Amino acid sequence: MFLIEFIHFRNIEKIEEQFMDKSEEVDNYIASFPAETREVLELMRSTIKEAAPEAVEIMNYGIPTLTLHGNLVHFGGFKKHVGFYPAPSGIKAFQEELSVYKGAKGSIQFPLEQPLPLDLIKRIVKFRVEENVANCLTVPKK
Repeated sequence: MFLIEFIHFRNIEKIEEQFMDKSEEVDNYIASFPAETREVLELMRSTIKEAAPEAVEIMNYGIPTLTLHGNLVHFGGFKKHVGFYPAPSGIKAFQEELSVYKGAKGSIQFPLEQPLPLDLIKRIVKFRVEENVANCLTVPKK
């Protein structure tokens, strides 16, 4: 009995640890970039956090990720752009406005030499928050 309780406790501990705020790791990730890219990453980060203040920062897939009832959005720095990953649903919901940027099914590239579309990013993040909360509240069918 004790062994089962211990294993259960260790699993819960691992799950909790996985979703604990990792802001310091995100700080280190952003600090590893040149000043120009760092500025844009910090602006992206603060914009996302403003749109989803209750989200938790973690590192996932090697890039900053904000979670709220699951992955919300990811973002990452590259040589010539900042990548934004709001899941395919986030891209699809705003596809017309995002059509001016390079991207794929679940990603968008914001060129470093252009201003970030902050209002659009906020709206996408808020959409993802609503989507994740709704998915969390949905009762699975039997």
